[in-house]
Amino acid sequence: MTELRKIKRALISVSDKAGLLEFVGELAKHGVEIISTGGTAAHIRNNGFTVTDVSEVTGFPEMMDGRVKTLHPKIHGAFLALRDNEDHVASMLEHGITPIDLVVVNLYPFEQTIVKQGVSLEEAVENIDIGGPAMIRSASKNWRDVAVVTEVAIYPEIVAEMAANDGSLSLETRSRLAASAFKVTSWYDAAIASYLNIPLAGTDGVFGYGFAGPSIAKPAKTTTLRYGENPHQDASLISIGENGIANAEQLHGKEMSFNNYVDADAAWALVNDFDETAVAIIKHTNPSGVGVGSTNLEAYKRALSTDPVSAFGGIVALNRKVDTEVAAAIIEVFSEVIIAPDYDDDALEIFRSKKNLRVLRIDESKIQNSESKIEYKQISGGFLVQDADVHRLSLDELNIVTERQPTGDELKAMQLAWTVCKHVKSNAIVFANGVQTLGVGAGQMNRVDSVRIAAMRAERFEFDLGGCALASDAFFPFRDNVDEAARFGVKAIIQPGGSIKDDESIAAANEHGITMAFTGIRHFKH
Repeated sequence: MTELRKIKRALISVSDKAGLLEFVGELAKHGVEIISTGGTAAHIRNNGFTVTDVSEVTGFPEMMDGRVKTLHPKIHGAFLALRDNEDHVASMLEHGITPIDLVVVNLYPFEQTIVKQGVSLEEAVENIDIGGPAMIRSASKNWRDVAVVTEVAIYPEIVAEMAANDGSLSLETRSRLAASAFKVTSWYDAAIASYLNIPLAGTDGVFGYGFAGPSIAKPAKTTTLRYGENPHQDASLISIGENGIANAEQLHGKEMSFNNYVDADAAWALVNDFDETAVAIIKHTNPSGVGVGSTNLEAYKRALSTDPVSAFGGIVALNRKVDTEVAAAIIEVFSEVIIAPDYDDDALEIFRSKKNLRVLRIDESKIQNSESKIEYKQISGGFLVQDADVHRLSLDELNIVTERQPTGDELKAMQLAWTVCKHVKSNAIVFANGVQTLGVGAGQMNRVDSVRIAAMRAERFEFDLGGCALASDAFFPFRDNVDEAARFGVKAIIQPGGSIKDDESIAAANEHGITMAFTGIRHFKH
């Protein structure tokens, strides 16, 4: 599969003009005729290169604000004609169609448009490319004769191969480019369909999903990982768009593992649920400790003190720029990954003293709007899709159901405990005061055991639970949870409510002098 095709004629129509002039210059060295459209043609011509407008080829002007320009037989016939088919060649001669050997197209920035704050439906629709995908598909269908370039990153590869083959491209390259191009149009159409799901299709949506937003986006790149959750499992990272942990900038340390990514994502999600300065330490997606404070160092020390044993080998996430004070404290304990929006230069140098410590920076300007985030879970035979749990508690929403009303300090403690509890595997129990977690009970088969485990952790590190708050991710099915909490000195409980035996839990709280709030919302995390 080494058959070469000389590139004599190229059509170029791109939204992203990065690297374009250099690429056109290289094509010109091989005597390639350039055909182009609108702004792309003007850009090429204004920089000293010869270019033929598509309107000259078709005999029709661009019209309807540029909506119609390349949808013409003299363009698509030039892509689709099989050069070794006598009938096709005869049709080209009869209708004055000259073959096009190279198509360079990148699409209107639909996905970049729909993630902008306040974007209107009209603006989104205007950024749906029609001619671009049509050209890509036509040219890709005829990969035996035509090469299709859809991304700026491919330009150097094309230049190098043409230089090595006297202006020609191999069949191997043409077929590989076609396969890649079909992926581009597939993801592009999927993003459009997903975004227009509700506004055009109604409540149930095109796919029957009851949510809107760009649930499918084009994978930017695939990275092979050393292995998956365990060494016998192969794994890769597929990054989508520009946001999130998958697209974080690694500033230092050895390569990220599968488990590093999973835990880092959990840590970053948790710490960003706090408006105040906060630090979270994660082990196996569960928080071993969370603290807030007036400084990074204060917040970190509180997070660490919750469970310094489990913090060993953990993931540390901060929601503020990292300074030297907290960096010096963090490296005293072995950590796998540090995540933050930014780092002081001196703080980064401190971390670099640890050869293997992975340091990630997430550009705050690229933090995806959580309101549009969609989650997927694979199951055998399919997958589940849901809106992300982005609910954040407002104290005004609380329903105080007990005789005793909470104090200001108790409200603050309940809010912190509830915020953390959302990020703990069910059944989840969190003890907390107003500035840190005191004990975490995660992933137990019954809620009473979660209470006992959380209390055991608190007692191990000599925290007095007297007067603290307890959060439960779901309602108490029986009063035994309240009785158990009272035994440890809890004075405030926050839970969703909604059990058929809520009255028993409320009565138990009243008996123990505990204030209890219902949120009306649960935070199961499986």
